[in-house]
Amino acid sequence: MEESLIQDLTSLTRLCASLRDHPWIALDTEFMRTRTYYARLCLVQVATPEIIACVDTIALPTIEPLLEIIYSPDVLKVIHSARQDLEVFADIRGTPPAPVFDTQIAASLCGYDDQIGYGSLVESITGHKLPKLHTRADWEARPLPLDQLHYAEDDVRYLRDVYQLLAQKLEGLGRTDWLREECAALTDPGLYRNDAREAFRRLKQGQSLPPATQMILRELAAWRELAAQKHNLPRGWVASDAALVETALATPTTVEALGQIAGMGGSPVRKGGEEIVHAIQHGLTMKPERLWEEPRRLDRGQQALYEHLQTRVRAIAEQMKISATLLAPRRELLKLIAGDSSGSLVRGWRRAVIGEELMQLCGNPAATVTAS
Repeated sequence: MEESLIQDLTSLTRLCASLRDHPWIALDTEFMRTRTYYARLCLVQVATPEIIACVDTIALPTIEPLLEIIYSPDVLKVIHSARQDLEVFADIRGTPPAPVFDTQIAASLCGYDDQIGYGSLVESITGHKLPKLHTRADWEARPLPLDQLHYAEDDVRYLRDVYQLLAQKLEGLGRTDWLREECAALTDPGLYRNDAREAFRRLKQGQSLPPATQMILRELAAWRELAAQKHNLPRGWVASDAALVETALATPTTVEALGQIAGMGGSPVRKGGEEIVHAIQHGLTMKPERLWEEPRRLDRGQQALYEHLQTRVRAIAEQMKISATLLAPRRELLKLIAGDSSGSLVRGWRRAVIGEELMQLCGNPAATVTAS
């Protein structure tokens, strides 16, 4: 099948028939979300060893046949830095597609930088230098300029070679299961649920507020999240973070008083004034508590232990030729020191490679081997 821009259902059906029997596809998306809460999917690029195609999701009345391929458990989706792409699909279907092979994670497990970009990885593996054009392109505009379309094609064209080389490297290093574990976590549906009751965590300014005011702020953040979803508007277009904090501090109990607060006079706020006042009143009835945990501070002994753990992590990471922060992030070391058994170092490949030793150094009774 020749390279093509798919803009009608007949062509899409033909493309999907060609994709259906492939064990893996290279996949990328182009989307816009500057004026909406949910990303607007504009283009889906797919490739196999024989195919490169760009599916125009704006021109098509549905992309359901393509989604059937993307959501097939028998088709491995090869994506670079997959989190945002998976979020777009999760918004469409309520859950992300799986299984996934994230080439950024795979590269880090093969010794490349943790957050290596697609262009750098392509150049390192294939020798081809990708142009940096169209990184801020308007993907909603139609018709798509030819050079912009070629840019989109390149996002999957070279991903095929990158995938095949990284898959071979992982197999040779005995780390294929490590990647499978990392990507399984990445496709956990829980990562993509925007729980309105947890929306307050985006408001870092709230950490310094009194507990009673934090209760009100949580209710206001939940209102904003639901309003943004309902009207499909960016959160900041409904009400800014600063406006929510100011409202929580002022505690207006009438719509009139609410309207006096800067930033709370927009259309969604005007239409939802009663809801906002109700949210404030509900927050006032709640028992005050601190919603944000205090930063974990180490005493002298814990700091010494942390530094010792870091030394071991760096030594093992160097032996394995992978990043120390990938092997054992700071937050995971702090969990071990605190006796928290929910972290990634106490399960899976990290436990086998380094977790057992670190747990023993921390005096964790869950450790089962003797440190060397």
